[in-house]
Amino acid sequence: MKKAVFFDIDGTLWDSHMRIPLSTVSSIRKLREKGNYAFICSGRSRAAICSPELLDIGFDGVVASCGTHVEYQGKMIFEKYMSQEEIENILSGLHAYGIRAILEGKEYLYVNSREFAGDIYIDYLRKLVKNRFLELKEDVQFVHVNKLSADLAERDMEKVKKMLETDYELIFHETIPKYLHTVLEIVPKGFSKAVGIEKVCEYLGIPRENTYAFGDSVNDLEMIAYVSHGIAMGNGTEDIKVQADYVTDAVEKDGIEKALKHFRLI
Repeated sequence: MKKAVFFDIDGTLWDSHMRIPLSTVSSIRKLREKGNYAFICSGRSRAAICSPELLDIGFDGVVASCGTHVEYQGKMIFEKYMSQEEIENILSGLHAYGIRAILEGKEYLYVNSREFAGDIYIDYLRKLVKNRFLELKEDVQFVHVNKLSADLAERDMEKVKKMLETDYELIFHETIPKYLHTVLEIVPKGFSKAVGIEKVCEYLGIPRENTYAFGDSVNDLEMIAYVSHGIAMGNGTEDIKVQADYVTDAVEKDGIEKALKHFRLI
């Protein structure tokens, strides 16, 4: 029976410098050569999963935006969009606290350049996604937005949580020292990477006992708990290591290859 293996991107496929170890590339290709499935499974929107180096590894599909976008062999098999009314209400609430947000979708990222003027994180995103970055305007029709990401100061966390937690999944990431802020992902209620994995398995007829996932951070917790074999990267957070069934080495120390060998998948 074929196995399905799901890989987070940041801190799992990519190291902290967005480099992919050669051992990761070769081991994922061996995994597929043996007849198994390999999927990207990321909190990033599909628009932000565009690195040729990453995609050229050769994956069977992509789970993006915390389970709200699922594709197999280039075909979309599931999509959950946020309504324009939802997005406008969220933006209005965030703006009341002076909080900026990025709208993330299948095809584009939307941002108000004036709000993010001089922001090095936005500059990084622009370089990453290039022509998939659009200016957020009043008349934009939000037909392909799966989730939002907000830029928070610590003092605003509880206020935003109280405002949104009833209707949305909120994922608070650890403060990123390089960018001096905390990133919050705002996801439709009931969705996570685990939901995306479930959609893939239903589509392909993969039993849960044949599922594996690699992750390193807070938005991987549901995914690691859902699959039969949850694998934490050695460079991951303590909570993900506690949740995992197996802790491998760090990404830059051939952690993916070592774990795939441990589970006899290659």
